[in-house]
Amino acid sequence: MHQPIHTVYGGAHLFKSTTCSKLGTLAQKAFRDYAPDAATMAKIFGMDGLENLVHARVTGKLSREPIEDYRIDFEDGFGFRSDAEEDAAADNAAREVTAAVQAKILPRMFGIRVKSFCTESSKQRALRTLDRFLSRATLPPNFVVTLPKITAPEQISELVRALQPYPDVRIEIMIETPQSIFILPQLLKAAGGKCLAAHFGAYDYMASLGITAANQDLHHPACDFARSMMLATFAETGVWLVDGATNLLPFPPEVHRAWKLHYDNIRHSLYNGFYQSWDLHPAQIPARLVAVYSFFLESLPDASERLRNFRAQSEQATRVGAIFDDAATGRGLVNFFERAVRCGAIEANEVPG
Repeated sequence: MHQPIHTVYGGAHLFKSTTCSKLGTLAQKAFRDYAPDAATMAKIFGMDGLENLVHARVTGKLSREPIEDYRIDFEDGFGFRSDAEEDAAADNAAREVTAAVQAKILPRMFGIRVKSFCTESSKQRALRTLDRFLSRATLPPNFVVTLPKITAPEQISELVRALQPYPDVRIEIMIETPQSIFILPQLLKAAGGKCLAAHFGAYDYMASLGITAANQDLHHPACDFARSMMLATFAETGVWLVDGATNLLPFPPEVHRAWKLHYDNIRHSLYNGFYQSWDLHPAQIPARLVAVYSFFLESLPDASERLRNFRAQSEQATRVGAIFDDAATGRGLVNFFERAVRCGAIEANEVPG
């Protein structure tokens, strides 16, 4: 299964069968309007070289598959509403998802985020929404349920039990509290093999630590500590790691400043081994693609030379200049090319034979 480069969130009260298609169109328009050519794009993101190739490939991706993953949000993006309102939203979401499945217009990954299980009332509301939605909707392939603000393994166990009638549905866990950071192995065990991804909710996490809003930043050392804990715990488990969102949205006249911040945050995520993170607005998607594609394309010449040399020596340890590559590094090079091809940053024929 292909790990998407992002997850796009949208409030459940706004979801229609055509939502993902419309968001993709808006992402294309934003790129045309605010980065109409490679030179403009290079100036926005401080690029020096590769801008023509990056601009062309981003344009192609936006026309082909602007959204890889989408989550209907019954939590922060929906808020607390009356039971009648949430029931109606769940029922309507089920109808609209069914229509989108029939029309084959959903992205390759799709799901919903329910409310937290932290309190009894919130848990009961989440389970009620989940039951109403799942019992009425025709689900697409690769459907997931995201559980936010986890503080105990039992919350995950309860979600897994609720999903027993739907064996193909996977779950995602959200790491947003200090309590969860130190029980990550127990959280994974509670998922019973159904956990597809672990999302880092950076702003809730920093707020829980008492970090003031003015100092909340995805580059904060507290976030890097949490990412490192997640990276070490979920390594070799198959669980995808997903970083948080950029909360400065690209509205005029701040589009270019918001894009550069989003670009920098994504590059930081990629550096830290998080190959997926959140988009909250369709106009953020172009900046994401520029960040991801430039990340892979900048490293392509060096990675190609190292992989060719490694394969030429029958995958034994090799030295290219001052760089020593052993089997573990060789595996990392292969992973680099697999991710780069899947996301569209490089073409399959650019992988060394």
